[in-house]
Formats: sequence, structure tokens, C-alpha cells
Amino acid sequence: MDDKDIKDLIDLAAKEGAKQALKDVGLKDSEAADDIKELRSLLDSWKETKATVGRTIAQLLTTAILTALATGIFMKYGE
Repeated sequence: MDDKDIKDLIDLAAKEGAKQALKDVGLKDSEAADDIKELRSLLDSWKETKATVGRTIAQLLTTAILTALATGIFMKYGE
């Protein structure tokens, strides 16, 4: 067996292994590529939602702190 035969055998084994792995996770049909694209889209949406929620919480906390400070200042000097 020469190097080319070994390489061909490794390539075949890799392809068959990849096919089996996809089959094991339920991605063996013709719609598998669409499923992967949909999953990526869902993950992108989830990441964007997490970032938006984080920004919103930071804005709410900042607003609450500034409101509390402003209220405290007005109460102190408003007397």
C-alpha cells in the first residue's frame, strides 16, 4: 500500500465517519443544510437578544441611579 492508497483510505473513512455523525444527530436528509442555516439564524437572534437585554438592564439601572440621586438632591435642597 503506497501513500496515495493510504490517503484515499483515510479520505473515505473521514467521509463515511462524517456521514454517520450527521445521521446520528438527525441531519441525514436533504433538508439538513436548511436545518443548519435555521439553527445558525436562531443562535444569531439569541445572541442579539441577549445583547439587547444587557443594554436595556444597564440603561434601566443607570436611569434608576440617576433618578435616585436627583431625587435626593432635590429633597435636600428643596427643604
